[in-house]
Amino acid sequence: MRGVSRLRRGRCVAIWRRFSDVTSVHDLQSDSTARSPMRTFPPERIRNFSIIAHIDHGKSTLADRLLEKCGNLEQVEQAQQLDSLQVERERGITVKAQAISMIWKHPSTQEPLLLNLIDTPGHIDFSYEVSRSLAACDGALLLVDASQGLEAQTLTTYGLAKEQDLRIVPVLTKCDLPHAAPEDVALEMATAFDDVDPEEVLASSAKRDVGTEAILDAIAEKIPPPSRGDPNAPLRARLVDSWYDEHRGVICLIEVVDGHLEEGQRIAPRSTLGDGTSGATSFSVQELGVLSPRLLRTRCLFSGQVGYMVAGMRSTSNALVGDTIILAPAGADAPLPEALEGFKQPVPTIFASLLPMDSK
Repeated sequence: MRGVSRLRRGRCVAIWRRFSDVTSVHDLQSDSTARSPMRTFPPERIRNFSIIAHIDHGKSTLADRLLEKCGNLEQVEQAQQLDSLQVERERGITVKAQAISMIWKHPSTQEPLLLNLIDTPGHIDFSYEVSRSLAACDGALLLVDASQGLEAQTLTTYGLAKEQDLRIVPVLTKCDLPHAAPEDVALEMATAFDDVDPEEVLASSAKRDVGTEAILDAIAEKIPPPSRGDPNAPLRARLVDSWYDEHRGVICLIEVVDGHLEEGQRIAPRSTLGDGTSGATSFSVQELGVLSPRLLRTRCLFSGQVGYMVAGMRSTSNALVGDTIILAPAGADAPLPEALEGFKQPVPTIFASLLPMDSK
């Protein structure tokens, strides 16, 4: 028995060392729910943030540098790692929202933090994607091109971020360009935005990897941890986005607000339940994990964490953006958690120009 106790103590020490030695997102992979390193990241060790800016102000390039600096990628094999759609790579713009997890040590405590970057489009035509992403964030990097200054979409996305009460971290990009004027643009930002101090604006060049570590330190220190959830409450997860995979079916991008979710549990979209459980559609969770941007299986997700879920859904109509994911009710009389505040639905708009064929 003494030998067994010693073996158990050694195993516990080994598991603790594994948790404390998490240095990159790849260390989060697990073959067991009970031993998943995700358990060691409570809400206070999580930062959910977004990058907002005008089109072509360097969001995707900065995201590439953050991934490289945090060890998600040994080197950036190709530009715009977060732009996976063909139209995004052809046109050099971000269309779909993406969520990538990274590990970075807090500059003061040296404690590993879980950073969830929710990348957003910058083009005005995709402002709905921006609003969906910001609802799952607690802070945002406000990027401004040091050679161009404030643009129209900069003001629009800033307004959306303030509506969500996000903590803004101002960042100047492309400061290496010959005609860049970082001091003037910083003053311009301070004039336009009340909560921007020109002395706290970070100067960077993602292309030359200048200022990247300072940005990561600012994320750790200035962006607050998630505070709207209850880790001990019944599961409530916000469905941020979804896409169809021909091998796995629908893959859902979710933010766990309350409680936790494990593989094998049965879940149900709250919108299908109404006030009761009649006609409810439930699904068995087959896979849970985070994106690096590749899918990394962690087998569980906890309050404040953002990741992906595969639950055997065969159509994206089962995964409505903004819906609340809860555990499938145990019976007809089982109490249902309240739905989370839904995302704003886009209003279809058509623009048309009528021009005369003949001046006469």
